[in-house]
Amino acid sequence: MNEPTTAAPRTVSHDLPVSAEFAQFMANGWAATPLPADIRLPVADLAAARRAKLSARFPGERLIVPAGEFKVRSNDCDYRFRPHSAYAWLTGLTGEDQAGHVLVLEPDGPHRHEAVLYVRPRSPRTGEEFYRDRRYGEFWVGRRPDLAEAERMTGIRCVHREDHDRLPPGRDASGDGELAAALSELRLVKDAWEVEQLQLAVDHTAAGFEDVVRALPRALAHPRGERWIEGVFGLRARAEGNGPGYETIAASGAHACVLHWIRNDGRLDPRELLLLDAGVETDTLYTSDITRTLPLSGRFSPVQRQVYELVLAAQDAGMAALKPGASFRDFHRAGMRVIAEGLAEWGVLKSAEGDFHRRYTLCSSGHMLGLDVHDCAQARADAYLDGVLEEGQVLTVEPGLYLQPDDETLPAELRGIGVRIEDDLVITADGARLMSHALPRTPDAVEAWMGELLGG
Repeated sequence: MNEPTTAAPRTVSHDLPVSAEFAQFMANGWAATPLPADIRLPVADLAAARRAKLSARFPGERLIVPAGEFKVRSNDCDYRFRPHSAYAWLTGLTGEDQAGHVLVLEPDGPHRHEAVLYVRPRSPRTGEEFYRDRRYGEFWVGRRPDLAEAERMTGIRCVHREDHDRLPPGRDASGDGELAAALSELRLVKDAWEVEQLQLAVDHTAAGFEDVVRALPRALAHPRGERWIEGVFGLRARAEGNGPGYETIAASGAHACVLHWIRNDGRLDPRELLLLDAGVETDTLYTSDITRTLPLSGRFSPVQRQVYELVLAAQDAGMAALKPGASFRDFHRAGMRVIAEGLAEWGVLKSAEGDFHRRYTLCSSGHMLGLDVHDCAQARADAYLDGVLEEGQVLTVEPGLYLQPDDETLPAELRGIGVRIEDDLVITADGARLMSHALPRTPDAVEAWMGELLGG
């Protein structure tokens, strides 16, 4: 087998060679199978406007935005490919067939660029790639567009990927910090189509949370109930979209005190809580990010409700601080003030002043959301973390309390309880709209919702 040239090493294939006669036989007798003439991506015009904004930031410079390369998982098996978010945003192309492709903005005069897309086109039937290449061959991984089809899809001039290697260097988004920052900053404010995609992701995620509640009886009976929960949500994510937008956190009991618990190998105990942090990623690669903390018995115990209500009050305060012109950090400060005062009222802290509450909260209370779950992370601080909110931005508000099981500063009844409540919101002209309103937030509403889904 003739192995393709790739960025990642591959194990030598042990396929038997083919005879010249068989190769000739395989090169003939195939019917034409063109893609439909009307295959232009719905987002193609929006992507062109996005490229124009990027062009204006870097006049006269060659800009290179790779989709990324395959990465080997083990031996000759690759991880499922997802194109880089900036590439997807600028081209509208989101499929697994984009591995190795590169968008280049070529200077076309001092104030504009021409977009050129370097792609690996459909394998010709005159060679062996289409039936022998396990990574790119059509009979192995499916059909890719030919160059003309890719051009009709995107509205971008398309040439063969191999021609990219002969280009002079330019600013490459995979290594140029200034270009990466600009791409993040341009994505901070979502257009109407992006907000629609994010709402779709939120709606599918809400359905996935309902699936999880319905599956609780079987999950409680399984020795690795957390994995059962992960699998149930993953089914919804793959059925409705591209899959989970990030590794699902299904954390029961004290596992909820581990911020990114993704082992998900624990048993569920009806006396404890389940912290489920999960999001569906749409086929267009926009993801939701929602967390609910659920009583596995269907009812909060008094101490569980006490912790939950404090986190909910902090989230309410954070959401109330969202509006255009507010500092990005305002909602975190508002929520943490509520947390600190609550911990002081409980006697856990001597005073609400200072930053001692951080022992029990550990991290920030939200982030931008979009093509990445932690979206626009390369943006400069003055445009994001130290910036102000703008209409059209989408973000999460997710305060939490993580009361470690071995923390001797806590009374025994609080130890091992972890609660996070996370919702997705879009900044509007006069405040913020709760996108994830379909899922209950108050403890009474959570209990009623769970009872209805479980038929109790």
